[in-house]
Formats: sequence, structure tokens, C-alpha cells
Amino acid sequence: MIRKYLLSTSMAAMVILTNVSMDHAQAQATSAQSSVDQDIALLRKDIRSDKKQIIAANMQLTDAEAPKFWPVYDQYTAELANINDAKLAAIKDYAANYSTLTDDKALALTRQIIGIEESVGQLRLKYVPIFSKVISGKKTALFFQLDRRLTGLVDLQVVSEVPLVEP
Repeated sequence: MIRKYLLSTSMAAMVILTNVSMDHAQAQATSAQSSVDQDIALLRKDIRSDKKQIIAANMQLTDAEAPKFWPVYDQYTAELANINDAKLAAIKDYAANYSTLTDDKALALTRQIIGIEESVGQLRLKYVPIFSKVISGKKTALFFQLDRRLTGLVDLQVVSEVPLVEP
């Protein structure tokens, strides 16, 4: 199951970075960008589905826990998706400005990405007590371990394809 997730993640990263590549970002027409955005949205939906399956396979929720856990999970995932929208926007902004990146723009993007990372941490902190009301403390910890690992895998795939800023 993790291999399937990694394959989906790799495909998503390739589509994102192929279609929003540094060399082609400025050359894309509005209609082509709309198509790319639709492709990315579908891939993100697939990744969320795969992630949910991996969470389900590893959490070992009881029949009493599952109906309480999944609505909280879905709410958490929806809020996380909003933060990931901001991350995708930052990557697109970097792609659009890569060839003409100024010091000021580089610093602004750096602050933006750090702020996004902080938002993810704040969201996790917000949801620890919410999850712990519907599952045990150990299962809450397990959930956040899985969440961080899976998110880290996606992030690693994406950032490994984004070129470093040239000094």
C-alpha cells in the first residue's frame, strides 16, 4: 500500500513539476494552466484517498472508534488541503519567477514557505486534543506520526524536483 502511495506521489510530483516547470511556467497559456490545475486537483484527490487507505490500514480502529475518528480526520484533511493550496501557490509563484528571481522576491517566498510550515504545525497542535477525544492518546500519536511521514514523503518528492535558488 505504501508503494502505491509512493507511486501516486511520484506521479503527482512529476505532473506538477513537468507542467509547471521552471522552463515553461511563463510560456503556458491560460487554458493550458487551467488544464494543469485540473490535473493537479485530481492527483491531489488521489493522494488524499491513498493516504486515507494507509491511515485506515495502520490505525486499527475499533468499531466504536471509526465512526468518531473519520469525521474528525476529514475535517483535519480539509483544513490541511487549504494549507497545501497555499504551498502549491508558493511553488507556482517560484516557478513563475525563477528566471528573474530578485533578492526581495526570494526572501518573500522564503517567509511564505516558513509561514506555511508553521501553519501545518499549528493545525496539528489544534487537532491533538480533538483527535484524543475520539481515540486514545497512543492512537492519536500514531495518527500524527503517520500523517507526518506521509506528508514528508510527498514534500520530499516535490522539493527534490524544484531547483535550488541560484545565488
